[in-house]
Amino acid sequence: MADNHDVLVIGSGAAGLTAALGLSQHRRVLVLAKGKLTSGSTAWAQGGIAAVLDAGDTFEHHVQDTMIAGAGLNDRKTVEFVIERAPQAIDRLCELGVPFNREKNDLHLTREGGHSHRRIVHVNDATGWAVQAALLKAAEEHPNITLLPRQSCIDLITGRNQRDYSGSGRIWGAYALDEHSGKVVRHTARATVLAAGGAGRVYLFSTAPRGATGDGIAMAWRAGARVSNMEMMQFHPTCLYNLEVKNFLITEAVRGEGGRLLNPATGERYMAKYDAERMELAPRDIVARANDDQIKRHGLDYVHLDISHKPPEFVKQHFPTIYEKLLSLGIDMTTGPIPVVPAQHYTCGGIKVGLDARTDLPGLWAAGECTESGLHGANRLASNSLLECFVFGEAAAKDIHECWDQLDEPPEILPWDESRVTDSDEEVVIKQNWTEIRRFMWNYVGIVRTTKRLERAAHRIRLLREEVEDYYGHFRVTTDLIELRNLIECADLIVRSALHRRESRGLHFTLDHLETDPLARDTVLVP
Repeated sequence: MADNHDVLVIGSGAAGLTAALGLSQHRRVLVLAKGKLTSGSTAWAQGGIAAVLDAGDTFEHHVQDTMIAGAGLNDRKTVEFVIERAPQAIDRLCELGVPFNREKNDLHLTREGGHSHRRIVHVNDATGWAVQAALLKAAEEHPNITLLPRQSCIDLITGRNQRDYSGSGRIWGAYALDEHSGKVVRHTARATVLAAGGAGRVYLFSTAPRGATGDGIAMAWRAGARVSNMEMMQFHPTCLYNLEVKNFLITEAVRGEGGRLLNPATGERYMAKYDAERMELAPRDIVARANDDQIKRHGLDYVHLDISHKPPEFVKQHFPTIYEKLLSLGIDMTTGPIPVVPAQHYTCGGIKVGLDARTDLPGLWAAGECTESGLHGANRLASNSLLECFVFGEAAAKDIHECWDQLDEPPEILPWDESRVTDSDEEVVIKQNWTEIRRFMWNYVGIVRTTKRLERAAHRIRLLREEVEDYYGHFRVTTDLIELRNLIECADLIVRSALHRRESRGLHFTLDHLETDPLARDTVLVP
């Protein structure tokens, strides 16, 4: 079964829908979502979008804050490119009806860790959900956009899949498992945009949604694209510690509005030991390491984040979603502290792209968390992630428009071959390997690393890869199997990148190389 469109967009979050809307005036666009259309990371984003809108702020201040957080690994040209386009991105979202918080007629700006000024535009503490809803409404109403949920992409279609075999790396779309029919469909297109999100679920504790299994990164790598800085995995300092509820994030803005980190055993406010000047407003890597150190040093299960010294009305007004959620779990943040732990939060590395969102592969563009554009460097500054999605989603759409006449119609593509596989009778293999990957990645490739731990992880990956590839070769694909194959690919890329970097910089902190090299270099892996 084949399905041909002008442009195929893989991912229905901020980056994917921005690209689709940008292309829809002149092109027929198909958007594929794994799971529901709202199940990506965008809807989970609590904080907001960073943009210079205040008279006392400047682009240069925002650039400097981004470069400092990124430990100098950022590409300055990319940082300037994104930050200078932030105000227009906010204007477009306002036009789409995103109900940003306002003070009188002006947008209300909050502040988050690592920012020198108030510049976070937000919708209470649920910005991502409001943005997702507005983009989705616009896409659903557009006659040139087709939205298809529950499509698990398996691999990109390359010249190797043409009926007349070609060794070219040209991308012609993707094969995807349609969960409704159980059949694998060929989705062909003249241009393909990957906006498939990050790889957070490679870790045991993560704030990422269930589907963040690095599908886009793994597919692009297998097709022949370079990936960069995969060792730079951001850990959010404050994920709720609760045995009933997994992955509930306590936004950075709680610290931005005065929240304090305390040791629950001693009551001590400890951030002065780790960053005396910025305290709780230090960049995420510093705060996450501090929390991790307190937990390990004192044998704790969690640390406390306390904003109960602020007036109750202030807390409820600024954090209504978090307040209600915590209250339902028996925690009143207006009267006492919140138990928190660090958790994997953002994939700063990914598919290498230029300012036009082009990858190494002809016919393939990429945007959002699956990419490494040069914006985040060694650590993402708070609220720069949604911004990157809008700017690079637009850049992909613009570049595809401009080079459209050079993009050929897809050739005849071979159907998915299921002639030598059967239905699995051993689903337990997938569950076992999934759990094992996430556990050893957390223990060996977490917030603090050593060469020995990384080598242990690499050894486990080699053994598991054989088992997963053997399983993949014998049984029909399921979403779980597709995700497991991508998780092992991403785990391998992270570990190889981490072993390659013999310094501590930003999110990559190793006890064997505590110093930072004078020259910042990207870790680029070539297939």
